[in-house]
Amino acid sequence: MYEMTKDNIQKILEKVTGIKNPEVDFASDSKFGDYSSNICLRNKDLDPQKIANEINGKDLQFSAKVVGKFINFWLKKNILVDNLIQIEEKKGDYGKSEILTGQKYLIEHTSPNPNKALHLGHLRNNVTGMAIANMWEFLGCNVTRDCIDNNRGIAIAKLMWGYLKYANKDGKQDLDINYWFNHQNEWQTSEELGVRPDKFVDDLYVKGSEDFKNSEIEAKVRQLVVDWEAEDKAVWALWEKVLEYSYEGQNLTLKRLGNKWDKVWHEHEHYKKGKEFVQKGLKKGIFKVGEKGAIVTDLSKYNLPDTVVIKSDGTALYITQDLSLTELKKKTFNPDKIFWVIGPEQSLALKQMFAVCEQLGIIKYEDCIHLAYGYMSLKGKVKMSSREGTVIYIDDLLDEAKRKVNNILQSSDFNDQEKEIISEKVGIGAVKYSILKVSRLQDVSFDLKESISLEGNSGPYIQYTVARCNSVVSKGRTLKPEYKVRNPKDLRVPNLEELQEEELAILRKLSQFTEIISIAAKSYSPNILCEYLYSLASKYNTFYNKHKIIKSENETFRILLTKGTGQVLKNGLNLLGISVPEKM
Repeated sequence: MYEMTKDNIQKILEKVTGIKNPEVDFASDSKFGDYSSNICLRNKDLDPQKIANEINGKDLQFSAKVVGKFINFWLKKNILVDNLIQIEEKKGDYGKSEILTGQKYLIEHTSPNPNKALHLGHLRNNVTGMAIANMWEFLGCNVTRDCIDNNRGIAIAKLMWGYLKYANKDGKQDLDINYWFNHQNEWQTSEELGVRPDKFVDDLYVKGSEDFKNSEIEAKVRQLVVDWEAEDKAVWALWEKVLEYSYEGQNLTLKRLGNKWDKVWHEHEHYKKGKEFVQKGLKKGIFKVGEKGAIVTDLSKYNLPDTVVIKSDGTALYITQDLSLTELKKKTFNPDKIFWVIGPEQSLALKQMFAVCEQLGIIKYEDCIHLAYGYMSLKGKVKMSSREGTVIYIDDLLDEAKRKVNNILQSSDFNDQEKEIISEKVGIGAVKYSILKVSRLQDVSFDLKESISLEGNSGPYIQYTVARCNSVVSKGRTLKPEYKVRNPKDLRVPNLEELQEEELAILRKLSQFTEIISIAAKSYSPNILCEYLYSLASKYNTFYNKHKIIKSENETFRILLTKGTGQVLKNGLNLLGISVPEKM
């Protein structure tokens, strides 16, 4: 009933003024109310006081006040208190809406190559894609999360070479693949070495890549690709073996992050179909034969540079596979929009692919959206490069965050099992929040010490506030777990006008939750939700430090206010993919 108040204000303003889609935003400061409109600033013939008087003459959920040319809107206090009851009744569903109901989105995120352990670049991709998808679902959207497993080609052949040459137990490096096929027990396993399977193959890939710089070895590695495409039995067995190690290790990391995919596309299953689109494009005049026989696009009407799709030697480039996969996505799920969470360096290539998709009738250009994100680094660390072996692994970062949180917990009364659970949730939450609180297109310089701080804009600060709320509620004598408040009068607030400033600040912030999610989801900006959660947590802690809750005159109301705050913070953190320990 009180959700999407901004829309209601816009409708009233439109009705009163006759101006369509008037601008309404959250007030820049709470002293200016909950919402504000500059409609009279943009339309100087309008009388702001006359508009405010007409609005105040109606029986609405809000009142209007004029400051200069601005019309500020204040939600009525009884509405704010009623909203608190909604939180109590809806709990984990509070904040949900249906504004994206009927929409079908498909979002590709993470898509790690199966020749390495997951590193920092994958981390930002994963937490960003998951958070955006979670918010869409909360707003009623039918979301499909997918990824592409690039499980073939020269990169995988380098890994196969590295395994064949460097994983033999006796250190023999001159054995061919047929010998391996018949003597596989002579090769090391990750378990025997006591290392994670993904790091096992990561190391072998680095060694294989180094060998690849030798022209003689390069020819042998390329021959592995040729033999793989010819479905050589031994080569396929080796291919499956190294991929098995990679998948096993990567899945451990992804499970820890709470990753979800509804569909994984394996490149080897569809890559050959790409050339069919080239022939189709040639017939339609979409592609043209360039100099030396290469086949290129014609993207002049999109103001994009042309790109080669088939080289003069007949080799198909990645765009052909992307065309094939995009058509497969469209045919399989028929989404209204398809999103790609990929780094900014792929921006031009994706725009070119989107344009060709439209030319071929696969999907409209505007329904293909690139969700780029800034680079991520650790303060004081070198730039990552998986091909040179200087990788910062996700699990190493999560383990270090967990270890530091665990060190802090050593002086607490928690038992070892509780410390383990809390440090895992808080450590991972700290890392995720530090990424998500930064605007998506900005670079992240990750500071581990700052991320685990219980002060300031951090994940642990918000998690701790939830734990504090849980503690207050558990101590409450008048609010039992099964207790339901269905009428504002039951809250025992003697007079709504006597609500304290800090209480009103929390109530007003709680009322914004649904609209904040809508704004964050539609702009693909989880940082907006982070800003909101930090603000709400800060307002609650100000209230907590200033006012007595247990055994106060308004104990029931204040406990319900505390419970509502904890619930909304938890709902928001869940959307960000951050788990919340019951106590800290």
